[in-house]
Amino acid sequence: MTVDPGLDVRRIAAAARSILACPAEVQLVVDGIDDVAGDLDAAGLEMQDHGGRPLLSCPADSALAVAATDRRGALLTLTSGLGAVGSVERDATLTLSGRLEALGLEQCECCDEVRMRVGVHLDFVLLSRASAPPAAPDETRVRVPLGAFSDPEHDLNRGFLQRSTEHANLCHQDELRRAIASMTQTRLGEVVGVHLADLHAGGVTLRWVDLTGAHSAELRFPHPAATAPELGDLLRGELHAGLC
Repeated sequence: MTVDPGLDVRRIAAAARSILACPAEVQLVVDGIDDVAGDLDAAGLEMQDHGGRPLLSCPADSALAVAATDRRGALLTLTSGLGAVGSVERDATLTLSGRLEALGLEQCECCDEVRMRVGVHLDFVLLSRASAPPAAPDETRVRVPLGAFSDPEHDLNRGFLQRSTEHANLCHQDELRRAIASMTQTRLGEVVGVHLADLHAGGVTLRWVDLTGAHSAELRFPHPAATAPELGDLLRGELHAGLC
């Protein structure tokens, strides 16, 4: 399959990177292993976008870790987690083919488990939709050029921003409540809940509820973030919160 020269490659690559950063489901098939996830529990396999390269983490004694040491071929299939459940954005699927690579061991920060970091050296990326029209099924299957897919301009993609917002709202309510209490000179116990929305390179919208009702404020960063770590630093700096 070749790349259609009439396609907006930049837009296609941005969409593909967004799914890599925010998948609803991840399926992994590895050459020579019938069920690579068979010895992994629900939290046994972790994946993140590392500059356009899938980065996996798994127990050091798992079949996946052994496969990475052997540099076996792998196929990743990711369903989109963008937008709300049931939205048209969830119709997209990203397929990535490549070879596993063992990147080293690391110890979990919250326990004594030793995990293997596994990279995937990509050789093929395909973006498709499940609802392809029967008359033209190939029109919704697009090969994504690897150079465009890994371009740093897509590091702050929509999927990364959505997943970062979801993580902050779900895992850092205490820090967010403290930040709002400090910013508004309100007692911590009076801040019922905080919700981040519309996170982007230049700022974020804060929504919270206290004893006087619902409130909203737009927070602007001193300058737009250029990278994911910089975005985190700017957000922490403005909120004065221990976010990660």
